Amino acid sequence: QVQLVESGGGSVQAGGSLRLSCKASGVTYQYYYMAWFRQTPGNEREGVAFIDSDGATNYADSVKGRFTISRDNAEYTLYLQMDNLKPEDTAMYYCGAALERGPIATLDYRGIDYWGKGTQVTISP
Repeated sequence: QVQLVESGGGSVQAGGSLRLSCKASGVTYQYYYMAWFRQTPGNEREGVAFIDSDGATNYADSVKGRFTISRDNAEYTLYLQMDNLKPEDTAMYYCGAALERGPIATLDYRGIDYWGKGTQVTISP
């Protein structure tokens, strides 16, 4: 059974940092394309950052230069280092895994095979 478990969320002030983690189990992790998404109430899930098994990345314009996605294939773990956080980064953050590169590489939530349950990030002014 595939399971993705996010952790590391919390509440910080603007300008602060957080590091999210997503631990995978039940998958051959190195074959999966991985990404972080976020969602606020009433809005669609928004792509934040993507990484393939070789380390190639793609970021949403809103987080470029502030967020860094990485993965440890040996530990089956995905990370999102978030620096210089802004109130508009407040959201539930989810990790997603896909076997095909297509939509996930362009930060499209469609085509994700597996989702975690999310971790809340709240940034105060």
